[in-house]
Amino acid sequence: MQSAIVKRSIVIAGHKTSVSLEDEFWNGLKEIARDQRATLSNLVGEVDTRRSHGNLSSTIRLFVLDHYRARMAALASGAAVDGTLQPSRSSANLYSPLRAGNGL
Repeated sequence: MQSAIVKRSIVIAGHKTSVSLEDEFWNGLKEIARDQRATLSNLVGEVDTRRSHGNLSSTIRLFVLDHYRARMAALASGAAVDGTLQPSRSSANLYSPLRAGNGL
């Protein structure tokens, strides 16, 4: 099953940009934003500020993947899953989920 890549416009730090993602990644990103009580624009803006290379679409995909990997690891270990998890791999600082209540 192939998912179509959908291009959407989003405002990040007051600037409009386009991001192309598969529907599954858009849905995952929206779910993360909802769980963290952040707007989609604020969440993408935070992801954007943390990237050191690559394009924004790729960075978002990795962020979503890392978020769900961290949730699965927490579930497997019996830890609570509350949206504040930090992935255990070395890129945790780049793609880690945002902490709820940090002003977003």
